[in-house]
Parts: sequence; structure tokens; C-alpha cells
Amino acid sequence: MYPEIMVIPMREELTRAGLKETRTSDEVDAALAQPGTTMVVVNSICGCAAGKMRPGVRLAMQHATKPDQAVTVFAGQDREATERARSYFQGHPPTSPAIAILRDGQLVYLMQRSAIETSTAPAIAQELTRAFDTYCAKTTTA
Repeated sequence: MYPEIMVIPMREELTRAGLKETRTSDEVDAALAQPGTTMVVVNSICGCAAGKMRPGVRLAMQHATKPDQAVTVFAGQDREATERARSYFQGHPPTSPAIAILRDGQLVYLMQRSAIETSTAPAIAQELTRAFDTYCAKTTTA
């Protein structure tokens, strides 16, 4: 594990964008027990998180349509929370960074490291806003 002082700016990059940190398994469970859509960002100290994932998430969070809530865990730092978050991504190998969208606690979208590291921040933002429009848009009944 890296010293906490080193990762504070990496944590704050996402919390300033409106994501809530979940640092324990109980906090992850509580967030994912909320009705509606939740984006879970598995943060990381790696270069693709710094140069691509976090900037892409920040850009996407400016979009008109967003998840009902957005939370983050930090791989390699908050291990219990990260393991719990990943347990909701059943059938997918654990990667960091990663970005998931869950609806009522069920996985509906997952962008894993392989897609993140081969993209740019604007491309990640574009893909996330497409996912927000698909999975997070409010439906109205006439």
C-alpha cells in the first residue's frame, strides 16, 4: 500500500467531481442498496487512471444525465471496499481502474482497464455519457 498522503490528490480528483468515497464494505453495500443507478469507480494509482480514467469521469460528470449517485473505491488502498465493490461485478475479472453502473444493485455496464488504457480521457467521457443516457436517463410515463 502507498502512504495515504500520496493518494489524497487522486482521491480528491474524484470527490471534487461529485463522487462519494466508500472506504469500507459496509459503505459499499449501503450505497448499492439505494434504489436507482449508481456508478462505481474503482480508482487506482496507475498511469491510465491518472491520465485517462479520472479525467474522463470528471468530464462525464458534467453531462446533463448522470447516475443517481456516484461512488468510488481505491484499489490497493481500501482493499475491503474494493473487494466488496468487485463482488457486484460478478462474471468479470477484477481490474483497476474500472467503471461500473449498477441499477438497483445489479450490474448493467462495466468499463474495465483494457478499454480504459486504450482510450483517451475524452473518449472515456463520451462512452460514459452514452452509458449514462442509456442506463441512467429518467423515464416518464404519460
